[in-house]
Amino acid sequence: MSESEPWTIRWKNLSCLPVCHYRLEFAELVRTQFDKDPPDCLALELPSHLADAYRRAIARLPEISILLFQDASSQTVYLPVEPVDPFAEAARSALELGIPVHLVDINLEQAYPPFRDPVPDTYAIRKIGPRLYYEAFRETWQAKIEEHPLDVHREQGMAVHLQSLLEKHRKVLFVCGMIHAEGVIKRLDHPQATPLHRVHSPPLQVFHLHPSCLDEVMATFPLLSALYETRRKGLPPEPERDRFTLRRSFQIQSRPFELYGKEGPVYDEKAALEGSLAWIARRAGSSDSPGAPPGPIDRNRALLFLLEEAGRHYTEETGDQVKGWQKRVFWKFVRNYAVVHGLLLPEFYHLLVGARSSVDDNFCYSLWRLGGFYPWQAESSNAPTLRVKGEEVWLGTRRIHVRRWLPRKKQRLKHVLRKHRKRERYPGEWLESFDGSALCSYPPEDLVVEDYGRFLREQWRHILKDEHSDSEPFLTSLLDGIDIRETIRKWPEKRIYVKNRGTQRGGSGAVVVIFDEDDRDQKYPYRMTWLGEHEQESDMAFYATPPEDNIVGPGICRCEYGGFLMTYPPRRLYEVWRDPDYRFFQSKAEVLLAAALDYSLERQVVYVASRPPRSAMRTLAERMRRQIVYLPIGALSPARLKKIRVFHILSGYDKRDVAKDFIG
Repeated sequence: MSESEPWTIRWKNLSCLPVCHYRLEFAELVRTQFDKDPPDCLALELPSHLADAYRRAIARLPEISILLFQDASSQTVYLPVEPVDPFAEAARSALELGIPVHLVDINLEQAYPPFRDPVPDTYAIRKIGPRLYYEAFRETWQAKIEEHPLDVHREQGMAVHLQSLLEKHRKVLFVCGMIHAEGVIKRLDHPQATPLHRVHSPPLQVFHLHPSCLDEVMATFPLLSALYETRRKGLPPEPERDRFTLRRSFQIQSRPFELYGKEGPVYDEKAALEGSLAWIARRAGSSDSPGAPPGPIDRNRALLFLLEEAGRHYTEETGDQVKGWQKRVFWKFVRNYAVVHGLLLPEFYHLLVGARSSVDDNFCYSLWRLGGFYPWQAESSNAPTLRVKGEEVWLGTRRIHVRRWLPRKKQRLKHVLRKHRKRERYPGEWLESFDGSALCSYPPEDLVVEDYGRFLREQWRHILKDEHSDSEPFLTSLLDGIDIRETIRKWPEKRIYVKNRGTQRGGSGAVVVIFDEDDRDQKYPYRMTWLGEHEQESDMAFYATPPEDNIVGPGICRCEYGGFLMTYPPRRLYEVWRDPDYRFFQSKAEVLLAAALDYSLERQVVYVASRPPRSAMRTLAERMRRQIVYLPIGALSPARLKKIRVFHILSGYDKRDVAKDFIG
């Protein structure tokens, strides 16, 4: 049997499909079961008094409904009906095929206690199949959970209903929770007495869930449900993602100023999100074949492409890109977060926390907006609309606060309407002033970079102190403080241990910062070496974007660092990019690091990048009696890195007097 095929427990003419509530993988198994072996009758583990209201809610899909009723203790109970629930998928498939649907559970006389089943991550079904998954769950259940008396009462009632259905139908499919499958089937071997239960129940109401509540109330986050619903109808056509943008334009006296121009993309948030939904839906399955119905969704692939699309939206709105090192930090964080909660794949909440921590709040907002998108839910429908909070429906809800950065529209308006700001009289006029002679930097930016260079030169001391710290028993001095971990580890000795980090002599003479290694030499082809103009400036060598790609003033070009080297004292740096001693190195980042080892007057060289240097570079440093101190770029402030990464090149010292009018 294939791991993607459903597995049922057989008893005479009954097929029992044990599932977990509101899980994507089990909804896929139910749909596959109906495609391969449709039954004559469907039985669901739901109270029988919900039958009429539940059918009405199923008929409203893909619109999300929520059933409202009271239990035996007069507490309000909310039952969301959404596409990814295996019970909703079973009832929906049966009604589409004209198969009768029966709800066989009983209405209890007393309130059912809330508790969580020890359910493993359902993504494991894709690897081990449903049978082994069920056996693992059963072993966990029998070892940790005691059978509740109300469960026995319910299983007796379900067995009575099933015995009646088995006499009338040739093939019955019973979809129930994993906890009840074995108990119900055991009771089918013997005649069961009808248990006492509530005959009359308070009135039921079917509400239309307001779209603003979806991300809180839906058990499966909205985009994943939308992916399931989209692929259920067949693969959508390849969308035109570039046709719509999330970057807003603003208007002044009815005159549109758009960054993309008249022929560029049009701002339409819903159309952009629908395009992203279709794009992810076409790639969310790992076993799709041309011309065949779409296979099951691979939740891992769906999360991967969700992050990619959220990053594209983030770039459209802010102009910033999610860097490779930020993605690595993100996936490592959410993986560890999921493991802490006993999951194979992260939940939507884990993704949001990781996005805010690894990038910023704006990226977290982009991920939340796309992950919370469900196109079929309008603000009003034929059923009354209900607004409800997540904590009213589910136990253990968590909140995350996002402080989104908003552009200052009035500030942008000020720059646009500034009368004294000059513009090109004809295209290319300002580029003519950039003749390549007497190139210099913009002094305010030099101060920022030099200050950050001094900050990085001090960071190596803390790194080496942590690497070479030692613990020793407390004798006469606390040294660098009590080592709590070592003291607890050696508690039987009844001694206190203290930290001894020692002292690090000397300093750092060179700093290398690599934002992007650019191995293919496509994004940052421009290379240059700058000498310090006075004793307080460092010599620099860098590679960056081409100056002619972004002209902001006459002879003033805006560039972006791919990486740079700073070495002090100044006036010592030879033309790094033409030096034949560095022609054997594999990348521009290694050229800068080799030059730093060459020109540093101190033993330590600070290297900031998304990944550490190759072992060959460390061997070279040892032979040159130098030490590379690696500092992950993800450990530094993204805001400060963003501030120093953009710089301007001026064609002539005379441009410094007018540069402030063109550099925002």
